[in-house]
Amino acid sequence: MSEGLLPVKLLQQNTEQEKGERARVTSFFGAYAISDLVKTTLGPKGMDKILQSSGDNRDISVTNDGATILKSIHVDNPAAKILVDISKTQDAEVGDGTTSVCVLAGELLREAEQLIQQKIHPQTIIEGWRAAEEVALKALEESTQDHGSDQEKLRHDLFNIARTTLSSKVLAQFKDKFANIAVDAVLRIKRSIDLDHIHILKKLGGTLEDSFLDEGYILDKKIGVGQPKQIKDAKILIANTAMDTDKIKIFSAKIKTSEPEKVAELEAAERERMLNKCKKIISHGINCFINRQLIYNLPEQVFADHGVMAIEHADFEGIERLALVTGGEIVSTFDDPKRVKLGHAKLIEEVIIGEDKMIRFSGVAGGEACTIVLRGSSKHILDEAERSLHDALSVLSQALKDTRTVLGGGCSDMVMSLAVEKLGQTTPGKKFLAIEAYARALRAIPTILADNGGYDSSDLVSQLRAAHYEGKKTSGLDMDHGVVSDVEALGITESLKVKKQVVISASEAAAMILRVDQIIKAAPRKREHDPRYGH
Repeated sequence: MSEGLLPVKLLQQNTEQEKGERARVTSFFGAYAISDLVKTTLGPKGMDKILQSSGDNRDISVTNDGATILKSIHVDNPAAKILVDISKTQDAEVGDGTTSVCVLAGELLREAEQLIQQKIHPQTIIEGWRAAEEVALKALEESTQDHGSDQEKLRHDLFNIARTTLSSKVLAQFKDKFANIAVDAVLRIKRSIDLDHIHILKKLGGTLEDSFLDEGYILDKKIGVGQPKQIKDAKILIANTAMDTDKIKIFSAKIKTSEPEKVAELEAAERERMLNKCKKIISHGINCFINRQLIYNLPEQVFADHGVMAIEHADFEGIERLALVTGGEIVSTFDDPKRVKLGHAKLIEEVIIGEDKMIRFSGVAGGEACTIVLRGSSKHILDEAERSLHDALSVLSQALKDTRTVLGGGCSDMVMSLAVEKLGQTTPGKKFLAIEAYARALRAIPTILADNGGYDSSDLVSQLRAAHYEGKKTSGLDMDHGVVSDVEALGITESLKVKKQVVISASEAAAMILRVDQIIKAAPRKREHDPRYGH
């Protein structure tokens, strides 16, 4: 009998496990910590965070972008990692709403904790949430507007979406200017909606207001010495090849000689090989050569003598994008000109931005390509401006795929909340409590928006709720004046795809965390003895 009661050891030594209520509390608190971390950055009055790296340089970045903050922190809590992952997914899928998705998931779990304390089973809560999510999304889609068939109204919608996205960023002060830049850039690439055709170039100096959109591709490089500064109808060869002296590139290879004449012969052979390589490149009938690697004096002189513009050390991302927009391909060998695809541009010229010389490619094969030049007084402002603009461009590219829009400022959240409340009124049993909790979680978004603006959230949200009950379906929060207003008239507009993705991702993540009843942490791997290192 006693043998049957002996404990069975399943897990490896030093493996940690938490069960039942303790596992649930650990999961909930991890999710709360992530939600509270980014909560204060939500909305047009949100605050920024300073992120400092642990490296030798102790680099810092200043941001209020949810995805950037969560990518930069290292979390150990499993539930916290789930929220970090959904924020990354939101950023990859639609480009915005990274903070909202974490905040909504956190609020759903807060409501779930209250229900669990009332002895309601997690599966009952999840069942109620699913019914509530379905009704919320249906109400959201019914509140949409679609101006996809009217180009003028569509542009106005895109402008409003960009303004709303940028209003919570560092560019909020100049949101009208940057919204126009973003809309113009995205409408240029409307056919492909490939954001690689939009190059963002950061240049220190001036102010954010000095930023502009250039209808061409600008490369942050200089043209070689003694070479043409302007080329019309350019044929461009883009390469990643060694153009230094063509030395023997074998690791640890050495050549020993006691005769100076042999050294001279070797140098002459190296020179001859480089000249032959230059001749092969020129034989492609090009007038512009762009190389990923350095171009030394000899090949640079040969190119100049043949009237070929040579550009060296173009960064890899730069030449990849350049190959895309000019219609060329990056090559490394030049034996067969027929197999090499050249890029084309109507004009290549040297331009000056600030105090620096750069190269502009106009009339490229990918005619919709353009460059947004960002100016700013510090590296941190430029980095955050780039992140903000990238969010706006991503949202606009999604808005072109699905042109339906919803109203922001807490309006669509309240529309969904009221629809879920109506469902709760006709739902019997304990599921009603879960549905009611889902409605409260949706109302938390306008509550946090008001709190971050320093306004009385209880008063504002109750006014907003009353306005929607009275049938004022376009009512939302005017964060500039701290009042409930007609957000449609104010132009506070969001893409349906972004809002829908927030609700779906937050509901899925919260349901996943709520199902957890046990956490098992694997034992850390022991360091094996390695005789090579003496330990």
